[in-house]
Amino acid sequence: MIKALSNFCHRAFARRALAVVMLIAAPALTPAPTHAQGMVNLSKSEAADVLRIQAYLNSIRTLSSRFLQVSSEGDYSEGTLSFSKPGKMRLEYDDPNPTLLVSDGVNLAYFDKELKQISYFDLQSTQASILLTERISFSTGETNLTAFERGPGVLRLTVIKGSNPLEGNMTMIFSDKPISLKKWTVTDAQGIVTNISLVNPRFGAPVSPKLFFIEMPDEGLENN
Repeated sequence: MIKALSNFCHRAFARRALAVVMLIAAPALTPAPTHAQGMVNLSKSEAADVLRIQAYLNSIRTLSSRFLQVSSEGDYSEGTLSFSKPGKMRLEYDDPNPTLLVSDGVNLAYFDKELKQISYFDLQSTQASILLTERISFSTGETNLTAFERGPGVLRLTVIKGSNPLEGNMTMIFSDKPISLKKWTVTDAQGIVTNISLVNPRFGAPVSPKLFFIEMPDEGLENN
């Protein structure tokens, strides 16, 4: 019974982590009409900022960074994040957190190193796919903009996957001039808020393909 409860708790944490990993894409940007920027009305200057953010995200091919993660439930973790577009990502938490998340471009694997169990999720069903997509757009209907805010030296942009805000959202926070991704906040369908802050991020640096491979254990495979 204790093991079953541990499994449940780890899976619950994993689903929150999957939503978080999200975001955070180098083809040339084709500007979309400002009225098609999703589910929020923007002024001309705000629409220009959104397009600038979109172009910036589409210029990122790789990322390597330490991160800090804090949730509204009081959980605190640190770890290392790497991604390579399209679709490849590795999120490894420091001890004592046994969680490792790896995406090979199609599936996102959750590996509990303590229980030696692995579960697979369709990458496209997670918010992680927003940042890992080859080309992000806030006007296609797949990713919709629901809020935008400009502050002194800071830009905040909130998006949802699909069209139902009740399923959760992600807010990306950027420094401005030059624009740079600093952190993101994910709110899941249960209202749990998780903040991930990048620490000493390296954008565009080489990332080893070996990071996006995970050896499947002999037992403990689950599909979701």
